[in-house]
Amino acid sequence: MDHFELQDGVLHAEDVPLPIIADAVGTPVYVYSSATLVRHARVLRAALAGLDDPLIAYAVKANPNAAVLATLAAEGLGADVVSGGEYRRAVAAGVAPGRIVFSGVGKTAEEMRLALDGGLFQFNLESLSEAEMLSDVAVEMGRAAKVAFRINPDVAAGTHAKITTGTADNKFGIPLSEAPAAYARVAALPGLRIQGVAVHIGSQLTSLAPLEAAFRKVGTLIDALRREGHAISVADLGGGLGVPYDAGAASPPSPEDYGAMVRRVAAGWGVKLVFEPGRLIAGNAGVLLTRVIRVKPGVTHPFLVLDAGMNDLLRPTLYDAWHGIEAVAPRGGRTVANVVGPVCETGDTFATARDMDAVEAGDLVVFRTAGAYAAAMASTYNSRPLTPEVMVKGGEWAVVRPRVDVESLIAADRLPDWL
Repeated sequence: MDHFELQDGVLHAEDVPLPIIADAVGTPVYVYSSATLVRHARVLRAALAGLDDPLIAYAVKANPNAAVLATLAAEGLGADVVSGGEYRRAVAAGVAPGRIVFSGVGKTAEEMRLALDGGLFQFNLESLSEAEMLSDVAVEMGRAAKVAFRINPDVAAGTHAKITTGTADNKFGIPLSEAPAAYARVAALPGLRIQGVAVHIGSQLTSLAPLEAAFRKVGTLIDALRREGHAISVADLGGGLGVPYDAGAASPPSPEDYGAMVRRVAAGWGVKLVFEPGRLIAGNAGVLLTRVIRVKPGVTHPFLVLDAGMNDLLRPTLYDAWHGIEAVAPRGGRTVANVVGPVCETGDTFATARDMDAVEAGDLVVFRTAGAYAAAMASTYNSRPLTPEVMVKGGEWAVVRPRVDVESLIAADRLPDWL
């Protein structure tokens, strides 16, 4: 459920008509619903009820806007970060450092120092060389770094190849077969304190079976590591549960079904569980609001040319991702159209032969389920202004990231002396 609904024939974000935001801020613009973020956080927490004080660490990469992070921090969520920038964003938005998990395959010594100095729950290590670097940094700082290894269980997630992270040829984690030797090596390194095991096999999963297979391997590994004398007190089970982008497709598993599976599989582990939801929390909490520039005739279907482009919403170009496209003030008619943006790339195509609301030049449309991996991946390609973001709460709304205009882009450039 989200809080973007038609009221008197016009799509609203909670109690705010979207045309009001479009007129005031311009288009394209991302619009987020505070009530949806809060609801999704609470639904997940309820689904995990019965577990021993789990840490829900929101995946900042999904949507790092400060207003989003602050909303979730107020709900008691921690943060899963993959860069020093995300760490700083999370802390600035009010996330308690002790509820931050630092993941990512390419942590630098500088990022390690930042997190050790500010505090965190644990580092999820992805290689022995990373462990050795962290050991050096921790000893230099006189700190003890709490760590877990991210295990690659070689389980296919059944999702898009570019968001699968748990098979043998992915760059993430260490192979399950190498885990005992890796933990033995880390136990001998100064400045490191082993506390857990981590796994994350991919994003937008639509079946619980791959997750359950990976989790069972984690449980077996925990037993083996304990027999070797390692004190394993944490199991980070990652994120990845899908959300419904296409109303006509099969629905992903519910948070309740996911929670029941975790309780069944992890029973008896005797660990603190960590979860890293991103899309599940933020995906349906946002829309991209855009305007039709013109309707261009096509050989087979007309082209709806929008003022939003692939630089604003990259997912369809990058992943062939499907987003619902709807008129803000539907008139009742339907059309079959190719929906494209103004960027000078054939890849700037959001949908082909899409059955959708009939619209005309000047009409407003929205891309649904655009709260995650959307504004976070926006760019200024073609020297287009960076998309602004708006947060709505009830009948109030506020710009939470202003549009970065072309003048600012030009001012950021520097000419060398010879010019």
